[in-house]
Amino acid sequence: MNSREFQRRLAGRARRAGLTLPIDLAAQLEAYYRLLAIWNEKVNLSGLKLSEVSPDAIDRLLIEPVVAARYVPAKAVRMLDVGTGGGSPAIPLALAAHCRSLLMAESKTRKSVFLREVVRTIGLKSAEVVTARFEEMLAWPNLHEAHDLVTVRAVRIESRILLTLQAFAKPGGLVFLFRGSGTSDPLENVPPPLAWKATYPLVEPLRSRLVVLAKRAVAGSVPRGTI
Repeated sequence: MNSREFQRRLAGRARRAGLTLPIDLAAQLEAYYRLLAIWNEKVNLSGLKLSEVSPDAIDRLLIEPVVAARYVPAKAVRMLDVGTGGGSPAIPLALAAHCRSLLMAESKTRKSVFLREVVRTIGLKSAEVVTARFEEMLAWPNLHEAHDLVTVRAVRIESRILLTLQAFAKPGGLVFLFRGSGTSDPLENVPPPLAWKATYPLVEPLRSRLVVLAKRAVAGSVPRGTI
């Protein structure tokens, strides 16, 4: 499929979701998708059949994260994505939201190599990839309460997982949980200092949604960088 046809399909799916994609963003999304499709032949990055550029693939990998970017506050400059895998939602979301810093945590080496190739090819100068489980990253003090936004899709959400994730978010920061049609919202298991803020629909054909949790500031705490 040539670039004109790809862009036509991408624009069509974007319109169905109420989006108009800037030209530069559309070009970056295409570059990311094509690289993902090539690598997916050798490394299991996505269960979707990417060679066909199907509506489901475009919606899930590209459109869904761009829709979610509507809910990223303008002040959110540092983003951490946990269990990044093939790079979605992290890469399209960071591009659409103009995040100045993106840290992608992926435990599998071959997937990390792919993510670094995307960073190099697309020119995501502010992006970094670490090959580690997010539980291991708790031992890295420089990451504690360092991010405005923490995002996760392909991780089973439990209270203990949320407690770990919130450690990386600043007081007042957000945690984005990308949920599919077959997953439940863990609203009854949200542990303090996290609290449910909102749930937004993402892509209607996928019946996907975004659960947004906010990290409350603990009384008496001093935000990082103020001392």
